Amino acid sequence: MHNISFQNLKEIVYLFLKLGTIGFGGPAAHIALMHNEIVKRRKWLDEQHFLDLLGATNLIPGPNSTEMAIHVGFVRAGWLGLIVGGFCFIIPAMLIVMALSWVYVRFGTTPQAEWISYGIKPVMVAIIIQALWQLGRNAIKDKATALIGFGVLLLFFLGVNEIALLFGGGLAVMAIKNVQRLKLRSTPAFIWPFLGSSLPVMLVKVFSIPLLFLTFLKIGSVLYGSGYVLLAYLRSDFVVRLGWLTDRQLMDAIAIGQVTPGPVFTTATFIGFILGGAKGALLATLGIFLPSFVFVAITNPFIPRLRDSVWANSLLDGVNAASLSLMTAVTWQLGRSSLIDPLTIIMALVCLALLVKFKINSTWLIAGGVIVGLLRLWLF
Repeated sequence: MHNISFQNLKEIVYLFLKLGTIGFGGPAAHIALMHNEIVKRRKWLDEQHFLDLLGATNLIPGPNSTEMAIHVGFVRAGWLGLIVGGFCFIIPAMLIVMALSWVYVRFGTTPQAEWISYGIKPVMVAIIIQALWQLGRNAIKDKATALIGFGVLLLFFLGVNEIALLFGGGLAVMAIKNVQRLKLRSTPAFIWPFLGSSLPVMLVKVFSIPLLFLTFLKIGSVLYGSGYVLLAYLRSDFVVRLGWLTDRQLMDAIAIGQVTPGPVFTTATFIGFILGGAKGALLATLGIFLPSFVFVAITNPFIPRLRDSVWANSLLDGVNAASLSLMTAVTWQLGRSSLIDPLTIIMALVCLALLVKFKINSTWLIAGGVIVGLLRLWLF
């Protein structure tokens, strides 16, 4: 199944180190960049396979974009590719966050990065819109997926929990497409266990490296949802339960995770560093990302088989449609915070035109965004 070769591994290393370095904008932006590189440019996967992997990442806990890197590495180069893909996507962000953590510990603050966000975010909005259009043509297959996709989008803006929408959308499409097969005596029961927010450990406020690792391991094992959910987990454990961080330190950690490229979960790297130095940073990073490698390794072999089952096939269609709707909602929110003046609006429109008309490599567009941000910093 897996064509494992040194060339394949080199390609994986190059691609995910690059994406981990330029991947600003959060999971939706990362997915869009991966789609552009993996489906459009390199043709490692077709649209449907990419969508199915994306849907599968939404069914397990952990950071979606990191899990996509792990999935693609596994598909491209087997077990070694699984490890290499994930690590290469994480390492650039981890090293950047560790450097910023050192500055924070040394000087009590972090370098300002508004120019990065100003220049890059409009570019990322354009990249995400293009990916949404291309993925949506495959995800919205019929009236059922269109109806559920629209419903998920509407309910999200009405404040319904995104995880409930994701699983509910999948189950709804499965029910609609298989309504004639439904029988009361054979209605499947789905039980999704939700673990508590605290490990059964001593409620002590004395810092220890093993407890730091176990706390992040637990968070990586049970966390679904956005960065806001991550914030809630981190505050519950590190501010309230353990008392190791102040609210100000926690917000600084979240801010670092947001303005640096790569996975937002590298917030754990920052927290680990300010609590336990380089050793703490490495163990915190390992703890929060390790479950993703395990979950992907377990689930990846089953994804192609889902398409062979009528029930699972329609469930995956529903999850894909719901995932794209949630990604659309995030894009709307990102656009509102990114397109803040005529220049950023023009940047987004120009980048979208370049992507659609001339198929410009997104890396060059991001570099252009950085240049615009630098010019703004110097001139204003």
